[in-house]
Formats: sequence, C-alpha cells, structure tokens
Amino acid sequence: MPGITLGDTVPNLEVKTTHKNFKLHDYFSDSWTILFSHPGDFTPVCTTELGAMGKYAHEFEQRGVKLLGLSCDDVQSHKEWIKDIEAFTPGSKVTYPIIADPNKEIIPQLNMIDPIENGPSRALHIVGPDCKIKLSFLYPSTTGRNMDEVLRALDSLLMAAKHKNKIATPVNWKPDEPVVISPAVSDEEANKMFPQGFKTADLPSKKGYIRLTDVS
Repeated sequence: MPGITLGDTVPNLEVKTTHKNFKLHDYFSDSWTILFSHPGDFTPVCTTELGAMGKYAHEFEQRGVKLLGLSCDDVQSHKEWIKDIEAFTPGSKVTYPIIADPNKEIIPQLNMIDPIENGPSRALHIVGPDCKIKLSFLYPSTTGRNMDEVLRALDSLLMAAKHKNKIATPVNWKPDEPVVISPAVSDEEANKMFPQGFKTADLPSKKGYIRLTDVS
C-alpha cells in the first residue's frame, strides 16, 4: 500500500479540528496518540466507533495517550454529529478533537485510503512521541473496530518501548502476562536485564529461542 507506513514520520500538517487549529507534530510531540479516520459524518459504523472511543477515553488517559479523530466533513458538521454519537452511546463523551477534511486532502497524506473502494478509509495509526507510526490498522467498510484489541495492542507497544524493544508480546498477550525476550538479546544480557529470571521453553529442536519472563 503506498504512502506512509510503520516507522515513517507522520507529515507535520496544519489541521482544523473541533477544538482548535494546530500542527500534527505539536499534538504528537509529548505523548503517544491514537489517530483514527472515518470516511464521513453521520455514517452508522463510524458513529458507533467514535462513541466507543469516547467511552474508552479514560483508559487512554490513564496511559497518558491522546486521541485524535479525522472525518471527511467540516468542523460544523462534526459538532452536529457529536450530538448523535453521544446520544447513541450512553455514557460516551467526545472530548477529543476531530480533524476536518471536507476536501479529502489530508486523508491520502496520512495513508488512510481504502484501496478496495478507492476512497477514505476507517484506518487507525498509533503514533509515538517521535511522530513516527508504530502500528496501523486498516478496516474494510463492513467491519467495525474492536476497541479491546486497540487497547491491547497499545499496551503491547508501550511495554516494548519501556524495555527498549528488548521484549515482545506473544499471541493474545494481555498486561501482567509473561513476555518473550528478543532473540537479539543473549542469555548473558538477559540475566542482567531481567534479574527476576526467565524460563526457556524446552522444544524438540532444542533451540532456546522462546524465553519467557515477567515484567512490569
């Protein structure tokens, strides 16, 4: 898929939002950010998703992570749409800004394009404080996001970053479960990094490449 992808720096675009105008790097620079796009206002799946983002906002705030929406309509339309979003999802408050992109000029620069429908997509980038993309999801128009998976993936990224990417999280990992030590880390280095110890899986190959440890 063309355009920016994992490891790329998000372009420092100046954007209009439901809160105020700002440059993206100013918004990203002091924390992690969930940037998520929508093809248009007053659409059914998108309405449920923005409501869920509002309902999960406290989870992101606890992790020091910002939210930033984007939809291909103007600011006034967004503000009217927010009333529907909050009404449909009880307990949800859309306190995060939503970028206006009525001319669909921003969406392609952020590589939030649906290659099947050849138009704006429901995409999601997790952006680090260095303004680089750490993870991306691209959803077809028929499939809504799973907010628990977005949160789980975010926790994985935060955990890996905390340990300088010397660890990785295995399948279906959740916080407080063991992580695996990177194959690039020697046993000697692992003993120094993880004084709590680690367990090496006993496999038929006898290759000690799966090493599990508990971290916080």
